[in-house]
Amino acid sequence: MEQDSGITAIAHVIQLSVAPVFLLSGIGAMLAVMTNRLARVIDRARALETQAAANPADPAAIERQLTTLARRAKLVSWSITLCTITALPVCAVIAMLFMGAFLRFDASVPVALLFVAAMVAFFLGLLSFLREIFLATANLRIGAAQIGRAGR
Repeated sequence: MEQDSGITAIAHVIQLSVAPVFLLSGIGAMLAVMTNRLARVIDRARALETQAAANPADPAAIERQLTTLARRAKLVSWSITLCTITALPVCAVIAMLFMGAFLRFDASVPVALLFVAAMVAFFLGLLSFLREIFLATANLRIGAAQIGRAGR
């Protein structure tokens, strides 16, 4: 009978840990998006550096674009860091749930604190990512406006 209650307790912990596992999947997907975005920024910066070396016609314009790309890369890098940090307490939540079941202690306070810490880190990571998107689209609008003026 005691083994039955142990299996039931573990089954309950597995049920509780399903939501954090799905959260980890979502964080992984966000990290993939952010990593791809960072790779695109780096590729664009390398192309501009090659262009500047081959044809230094307007070095000031290329320098401005490279400065913007550097800011974008820094913001995406912060986003990646914060979202990676988010995954750590989520993993700790899962471990804490199992430790609480095995060692028979109330893990509710540490689990709650770890989860709140994870959500704060995720919130900050998403804010940083949003800032990078705003920076990218603002420069896109500026670029389109400059093309329109040059065509006149």
